[in-house]
Amino acid sequence: MIKIISTYFTLLLFINVGYAQTHPAKAKIALMDTTATIIKEEEEIIDEIIETKALPQKDKIQYFSKLTRYGFKNLFPTSSYNASMPYSSQVAPQAESFMQDYLRSHGKQLSGMKSWCMPYFNLIDNIFTQYGLPKELKYLAVIESNLQTNATSWVGAGGPWQFMPYTARENGLVVNGMVDERRDYFKSTHAAARYLLSLYKQTHDWLLVIAAYNGGAGRVFSAIQRSGSRNFWALQYNLPEESRNHVKKFIATHYIMETGGGSAGYGNTSFRIGSSGGTAVNPYINKPTLSVEEMGNAETETIAGKFNSVIIAKNISMDIVSFNRYNPLFDNQIASNGKYELILPQDKMRQFLSTKYQILNECVQFLLGDADMPNNTMQYKSKKEKRGKS
Repeated sequence: MIKIISTYFTLLLFINVGYAQTHPAKAKIALMDTTATIIKEEEEIIDEIIETKALPQKDKIQYFSKLTRYGFKNLFPTSSYNASMPYSSQVAPQAESFMQDYLRSHGKQLSGMKSWCMPYFNLIDNIFTQYGLPKELKYLAVIESNLQTNATSWVGAGGPWQFMPYTARENGLVVNGMVDERRDYFKSTHAAARYLLSLYKQTHDWLLVIAAYNGGAGRVFSAIQRSGSRNFWALQYNLPEESRNHVKKFIATHYIMETGGGSAGYGNTSFRIGSSGGTAVNPYINKPTLSVEEMGNAETETIAGKFNSVIIAKNISMDIVSFNRYNPLFDNQIASNGKYELILPQDKMRQFLSTKYQILNECVQFLLGDADMPNNTMQYKSKKEKRGKS
């Protein structure tokens, strides 16, 4: 791997400005050869991941992640997004108009999501990093399902990543009459990472991957053939309208989530979603919103360590929304203070205390990026609850 990287940079140095000016034809050939070598190495790593259904070696991922960031070249001309710089100075000019339109129609809803989405995003970021995927891709789960495990589309796609049953099975998930791993956040996100990589191998462009995720790779290749381009902005009107808009929703969602879109950012504890005079309570408000009966059946335990709310909830078979209602601002508070007064129903507290150190170990492994896919499954919704549309 070190030899590959060394060869890559040697070739780039070889094609310097002076050489390109004096030997333009040879410089072009050398650049094409270098590009072909890089693509070949990318595809070998992707094939290994897809065939083995296992995480690749870290040295390969460190190399691979440096390459995949160029897949956003048609969205960010500087190749990748830099959160410390103004968004408008980085994004492609073609993206600006519909970002503003989407902000007007969906900005309030997405800004409201920031009050509870961070544990999910942290989990997805951690898993995607293990595959060398850009973290921006987590916003695909927002436009697919609003991060909901019980989301089900009218065509039968399910879970936060909206997998059809056959696509889920192809990417290592169990889907049958008894088990539906599409609704397991850990396993489905690993499967989504593998599926995104398989699409990237075919397109080498993340905007086209998102279009293919919605409408299939065949429609993307037809658009490429008709337009003669692999640039989303040049071929977009050769795509089905739904796939074209899917990409634009992704870009606008990324903009709103990363910049705030004029609303409060992550971790805001006073945000309220206005609707016809009513308000939706932020599940991360500073105090638990529990009934007298719930408080009477609850136990409190001071905990310290690198715990994660989603991993705790998964291990005690508790819905994450319920966990957040008992323990608002859990991830923020334990990260900043190092400890937290955990509140759980008595039976859930017993489960937690009996497996406390195993849970902590799993949390730490995910934080370090060393964890394998967990064997435990999340609590699934009943069939009646699964009938909602995404």
